[in-house]
Amino acid sequence: MKNLKLSKYLLKDLSIKDQTIHNRMVLSPLAGLGHIALRQLISEFGGFGLLFTGMCSAKAVPHENPNTSLVFKWRQEELPWLVCQIFGSDPENMARAAKRIEKEGFFGVDLNFGCSVAAICKKGCGAELLKNPDLSSNIVKAVSDAVSIPVFVKFRIGWENNPQAAVDMAGRFEDAGANALTFHPRIAPDRRNRPPQWEVIKLVRQAVSIPVFGNGNLFQAEDGIKMIDQTSCHGLSVGRMAVARPWLFAQWTKGFSPGNDIFFTAAMRMTRILSDHYEDHFSVKLFKKFSPYFCANFKFGHSILKKLMRAQTMDDIRNNLDSIFESTPETLSRPNLNLFL
Repeated sequence: MKNLKLSKYLLKDLSIKDQTIHNRMVLSPLAGLGHIALRQLISEFGGFGLLFTGMCSAKAVPHENPNTSLVFKWRQEELPWLVCQIFGSDPENMARAAKRIEKEGFFGVDLNFGCSVAAICKKGCGAELLKNPDLSSNIVKAVSDAVSIPVFVKFRIGWENNPQAAVDMAGRFEDAGANALTFHPRIAPDRRNRPPQWEVIKLVRQAVSIPVFGNGNLFQAEDGIKMIDQTSCHGLSVGRMAVARPWLFAQWTKGFSPGNDIFFTAAMRMTRILSDHYEDHFSVKLFKKFSPYFCANFKFGHSILKKLMRAQTMDDIRNNLDSIFESTPETLSRPNLNLFL
């Protein structure tokens, strides 16, 4: 019944600029994780409204070659529901990148004002831009003026626990031409140490007339129902849990019921898709990034993770998966957050 109530809400049409999506559950932009292989695996299960790429550098995008790029890479068939996320701090660079994204046929472009990783913030990008509301607004305006596809903004509360600052930023983004917002209600220095403040999603939602997607600690169907009930957000943006369980969209919106072998078959499928798109050494690197989230599903996830991290090749990983699943590892209903990096 939980999933039925949730899917009824999520399967209502939503207008974003002059486009319509038929499912309000979307993949969050995930740096290093939202790559072509994860998106393909999620697509094979289905049940989502939009997918977002990982973080792409606005400086690099205008001259990137998708055939050789490790990040600016997609399957032609996913473009109608794919949004490309870019980061940068220069309005002109961001606008140039957005033009390339529009030319390639993406559904939309997403501006990253949420990443609080030191390497990104030191460049004046990501969440660092929330310290400079004028520059942030100028970036949104430059991108909005440059393209006709929907413009999304992903952002956090800011650098201090001041909900009003987030509300003010949301209004600025809408005024500058943003067509939808994804809001992660934590302050930047926290990363994920404290629980997200869902009540701030409600304040942001009330402050603007464009769609607001709520993000943060969506692990089970009841979390999705609670977030919608408490915040009236227009849709749900799922990040780390979509890495841990790529079938989650299908489960929450289509009534998909995973079998006991789902963890093994999904992980094994991920190894195959990675090998289709990348060289072996890079496939191994990406699988190891995926592994902590995958292992968070299990009671003894740390020991499973150790086995997977020892692998040197994709064949090693497949052999390790075979041996791990010879006996069925005990699973958790909610993930072990110590493994959610």
